Amino acid sequence: MKKKILVISSANIDFVQNVERLPFAGETIIEKGGSYAYTPGGKGANSALAFSKFGADCVFVCKLGADANGARLKSLYKSAGIDTRFMIEDNEHPTGLASIVVEKGGKNRITVFPGANDHITAEDLEDAFTCYPDAVYLQFEICDEAVLAACKLASERNIPVFVDAAPARCDYPLDKLGNVEIFSPNETECRIYTGISPDTEESALRAAIRLRNMVSAKYIVIKLGDRGAFMFDGKEYFVYPSENVIPVDTTAAGDVFTAVMVYSYVQNGNIHSAIRMANMAAAISVTRAGASTSIPTLKEVLEFREKKKTTELKIKPITEARAKAEAEKTADAE
Repeated sequence: MKKKILVISSANIDFVQNVERLPFAGETIIEKGGSYAYTPGGKGANSALAFSKFGADCVFVCKLGADANGARLKSLYKSAGIDTRFMIEDNEHPTGLASIVVEKGGKNRITVFPGANDHITAEDLEDAFTCYPDAVYLQFEICDEAVLAACKLASERNIPVFVDAAPARCDYPLDKLGNVEIFSPNETECRIYTGISPDTEESALRAAIRLRNMVSAKYIVIKLGDRGAFMFDGKEYFVYPSENVIPVDTTAAGDVFTAVMVYSYVQNGNIHSAIRMANMAAAISVTRAGASTSIPTLKEVLEFREKKKTTELKIKPITEARAKAEAEKTADAE
């Protein structure tokens, strides 16, 4: 049965620039081998599209400017099967814009101009809860007032809340979020919130414990980029290695990871399989350029998983045979 997920977050137009390298201060580079494009983006929109592609019944609440970018985005969301009934048009502020610079190797740097995203109010959200969602999904690219109001409305209705904790601020009122099912920052965000860089298992555990003291969360899931993910449930911690792929563009990989993790968790309640599924989805996304354009479908992730199983089955007998041969060789030598 389809689960209904209410996403309350941001929507942007992304100005994506693919470059060999960034210029130094005062330097001008003529980028002959690069490219640029305007594409749909925003952490909320990326997540809503991921939920929709995976088969969830996704209701998306965001605030768009009364401009061409806003009209284009709303049309795109509708065509993707997202419920846009509760989107708000802002006549005073433009649609949000993100400037994304992608260097050779896939690393990105992002500057966001919030525009209308920063002006969602508590009053804008109440009607959206009449859709009776199974889960509420939030990020921090909208104003604090809207995030905290959404948490309160969800709590009053006993609806689980999931938080992709980005972007981060050291003064964010995390203690006011209330009960959260999954709270998920990436490495940088984790360091901003806790002052601890999750570079090792030991430091990731210390950071997760500190986060759990700051947020009333059932699970803390730290996204570790190409190192995979770390989960702490208050008693035990688990490490989930990333998939081995060659990255092209890491933009939106975190959005894809968290959305797919939440989708899978809401479907079956298993945090471990949810994180493994999210790792595979993120791995596919980094092999593609762009934000919304990099999001895989459920079918693609399932095919990736089957291919991985087939590969592992082929490798295992070879490994076992080699180990046996080595053991026999050692025994003969003795």
